Amino acid sequence: MTITETRYEHIVVTDQQIPLIAGTTMKVIELVLETQAYGWSAEELHFQHPYLSLGQIYSALAYYWDHKEALDADRTQRDEKVAALRQKTPLTPLHARIQAQRGQ
Repeated sequence: MTITETRYEHIVVTDQQIPLIAGTTMKVIELVLETQAYGWSAEELHFQHPYLSLGQIYSALAYYWDHKEALDADRTQRDEKVAALRQKTPLTPLHARIQAQRGQ
């Protein structure tokens, strides 16, 4: 895998154009999704991921806000792909029973 440095001190981009926190496997979008899903601040992200420095976290959040349109479009495309795959994939017997119990 080819890694390209960015002007963000702690952010690198893979050859698939996925921004990561340098030296980790943590994707920038993973931190962003946690802030959106749970309302976590940078300090809470640091508490939840103590192996990341606040500098790494703030750099990831800055990268997101500077590239928001592209990252959000990629996320939407991936969500649509997952939804299409779910529609094509038949339910397992376990999933069918769970849905039946929920009345879906």
